[in-house]
Amino acid sequence: MEFSKRILKIKPSPTIAVTSMANSLKSQGVDIIGFGAGEPDFDTPKNIRTAAINAIESGKTRYTPSGGIPELKNAVVKKFKRDNNLEYDQSEVIINCGGKHSFYNLMQVLIDEGDEVIIQAPYWVSYPDIVLLAGGKPVIINTESDTGFKITPKQIAENITKKTKAIIINSPSNPTGTAYSMDELSKIAEVIENTDIIPISDDIYEAITFDGFKFHNIANVSDAMKKKTIIINGVSKTYAMTGWRIGYIAGNRDIVNKIDILQGQSTSNPTTISQWAAVEALTGDQSVLSEMMIAFHRRRKFVVDELNSIPGISCYNPEGAFYAFPRVSEIYKFKKWNSIAEKYKDPYKSSSLCAYFMEEARTAVVPGIAFGNDNYFRMSFATSDENLKEGLNRIRDAVEKLI
Repeated sequence: MEFSKRILKIKPSPTIAVTSMANSLKSQGVDIIGFGAGEPDFDTPKNIRTAAINAIESGKTRYTPSGGIPELKNAVVKKFKRDNNLEYDQSEVIINCGGKHSFYNLMQVLIDEGDEVIIQAPYWVSYPDIVLLAGGKPVIINTESDTGFKITPKQIAENITKKTKAIIINSPSNPTGTAYSMDELSKIAEVIENTDIIPISDDIYEAITFDGFKFHNIANVSDAMKKKTIIINGVSKTYAMTGWRIGYIAGNRDIVNKIDILQGQSTSNPTTISQWAAVEALTGDQSVLSEMMIAFHRRRKFVVDELNSIPGISCYNPEGAFYAFPRVSEIYKFKKWNSIAEKYKDPYKSSSLCAYFMEEARTAVVPGIAFGNDNYFRMSFATSDENLKEGLNRIRDAVEKLI
């Protein structure tokens, strides 16, 4: 069987693969604690579930416009005004089948063969592959924990070429949790404001920030930047609605119109019932957010403190999202590391380490190489306190066996 060149360019999602493996082992009765999935462990709030049930019972189950129902577009417009002080018209908004679908569609309408997209590493696993699938070239800028996992204006300027089409800013970030201040965003804006480069602001973790961090995106810098910026967001992380598959895009109406055409010839409308649930999520009681954040605050502190107390591990304290991204390169210097590398025979050390954790510690975490840096792994702390305590004890024991 011969496959298309474009599908051969990309690889399976490592985060989905790890979660699937953990679930498979659990189904076989193996006691696995999974830290791979990027989703809150809370139930979707009751008022949102009720809105979906009401939509079903009132017959709101048929096709909608491919770009989403007017009621949800209006809710998104109001959300941007309420939360971000940004004004959009409904013609500048489109509803998609989750944030990943939003980014996929955006790349399909923007990128031609050879166009370059600047991506900060560590990056969300799907950015480079979706760019490749559109015929583009991911231009990776590496960052490390000792610089807060942030790209500098100088690094951006050094990587701009005549083919640069866009730059992705994911703040707070998956996998590192780093987040950009308004001042930092303003300095990035200075580099690209007089170019044709499109800033893509992935704000999916906007509502999950710590220690009083104030969220902004680059569209807040100036009217000129707002006109250039495309914002991607959704209800998955904020409202514990990962399976409902509702994302959205706001920005230039010509780009939005082209995405609408693409969507009309591919998926058609996002699930009608989910759209009505998302209307309630965005316009209904928002107190559920503070309740979830209390748990995320507590868990973040526990996880970061515990990881930093394990030999060979150091962990950056994230400003947002619900991931820890600990550095583990010191473990690769431990006496018994070579035996692990030899056993798993993987070219990437983080993959071998995570395989070791799966087997020895019965914990599932994602190798850092999946996000562009082999010296780390990612663990989600969007799970119960009990799982976090037990899982980190298992990781500690497994690491200490390598010393």
